[in-house]
Amino acid sequence: MQKRILGKSGLEVSALGLGCMGMSFGYGPATDQQDAINLLRAAYEKGVTFFDSAEAYGPFANEELLGEALAPFRNEVVIATKFGFKNGKPPEGLDSRPETIRAVTEAALKRLRTDRIDLLYQHRVDPNVPIEEVAGTVKELIEVGKVKHFGLSEAGVQTIRNAHAVQPVTALQSEYSLWWREPEGEILPTLEELGIGFVPFSPLGKGFLTGKIDETITFDKTDFRNTVPRFSEENRKANQAMVDLLSRIANERKATNAQIALAWLMAQKPWIVPIPGTTKLHRLEENLGAAKIELTGNDLKEINEVLSKIEVQGARYSEQSQKMVNR
Repeated sequence: MQKRILGKSGLEVSALGLGCMGMSFGYGPATDQQDAINLLRAAYEKGVTFFDSAEAYGPFANEELLGEALAPFRNEVVIATKFGFKNGKPPEGLDSRPETIRAVTEAALKRLRTDRIDLLYQHRVDPNVPIEEVAGTVKELIEVGKVKHFGLSEAGVQTIRNAHAVQPVTALQSEYSLWWREPEGEILPTLEELGIGFVPFSPLGKGFLTGKIDETITFDKTDFRNTVPRFSEENRKANQAMVDLLSRIANERKATNAQIALAWLMAQKPWIVPIPGTTKLHRLEENLGAAKIELTGNDLKEINEVLSKIEVQGARYSEQSQKMVNR
């Protein structure tokens, strides 16, 4: 697996990371503990060194899972986790007060069975706590060695600049994919200017770009996609046009939809590191195959031209969740 460096931070990670949320939370029932451990260890054996978690995934269960699974090779991997929700529960609202950040960090260190967090993100920007205060608190944690790098998630340009002025931001984690390209407007140029890496989550459109989801699928009652307008039956049907085109491009290159979608992301900038998630070994292997695909300038031009003719239908978040992004 090739390596990439997140911006100017010097933090080196595998070109593709692993988003671990779905093993514990969000996409239906949690994965069997031993099956998840096996998958995490298989990812490491196949070259993945970048694992993404959060206290909110479970809550807490995902960090405990990573702590157990990655313990045998802790010093060879980069673990990212996040703070920012009251009691680790998104429905309870935001909480990035300094005392909360410190308490969450101590608890996460125990769950992750480690003496430092390689990359600590603010999960969502808290409008009640100045970002300078958040950055200053993480700076203190970095100074005492409990945290190595500071990250933000779904933050707007001014927030990124204000935070970066207090404590250099190593990475921004936000949604970015062929069907959500909003970061290209202001976010990517700002990150390039400041030397900040970009970690796209949902790089496969929460599974939709794989071509395995159509209007006939019924999601588990605990699957958060039930609340996402873009995943309504009507919008899934309308958005199938994008998948059909992606399938054609993938077939021409003897690859899968997922591989083309990930290769496209990695081709945008050398400091972009997508973190596709999965609970299945064959999907992990498929996703990692994207790192071997090099799209040419002509490939990228064709993909952009073809997909620019399609307007994706439906918002990417519920109205409530949308209020927490791009602050």
